[in-house]
Amino acid sequence: MSAPPDLPAVVSRAFDVSRRAGYVSFCRNETGRLLAALAATRAGTLAEFGTGCGVGTAWLRSGVRPGSMILTAELDAKLAGAAQEIFVDDPQVEVLAADWSTLRDKGPFALLFLDSGSPKEVGVDSIADLVEPGGIVVLDDFVPCAGWPPVADGRVDTLREEWLSDERFVSVEVMVAADASAVIATRR
Repeated sequence: MSAPPDLPAVVSRAFDVSRRAGYVSFCRNETGRLLAALAATRAGTLAEFGTGCGVGTAWLRSGVRPGSMILTAELDAKLAGAAQEIFVDDPQVEVLAADWSTLRDKGPFALLFLDSGSPKEVGVDSIADLVEPGGIVVLDDFVPCAGWPPVADGRVDTLREEWLSDERFVSVEVMVAADASAVIATRR
């Protein structure tokens, strides 16, 4: 796995670190470009739950405004250490080797990025107060669904349904590729 040449330098570094660590579960480039664009609209503190080796964090960093901060937490200490390599000299990024819940006291966040499958507590009720009014939550790793209610693996996708229908947020599912979508939810 090698990073395509048109990627921001910080994202290329993150791909290299992921490859060396043998970590292949990371943010898709399509989602990453979306994250960079959304990060460019935010001022304040952005957060990520589940850093992995830092590819999603690198995408956020490629778009973040001067003066804004990115906090990211990774439960696996080895992966967090790998991600820390990428941002060792970057005052705008802090990588914590910790459970995502350690970031609860550091919000509310202007943007919060998390994977739809991890942690299991990504429901609206556990996340809503972590995002400031006007703040954005991005959940990735959904399989696109054209119908309602959303169905995945032959069952109603209750997580996606919850995020798309909660009145505290204005939400949309966006296809980032033919086989992948993300939910973007803006707090009212």
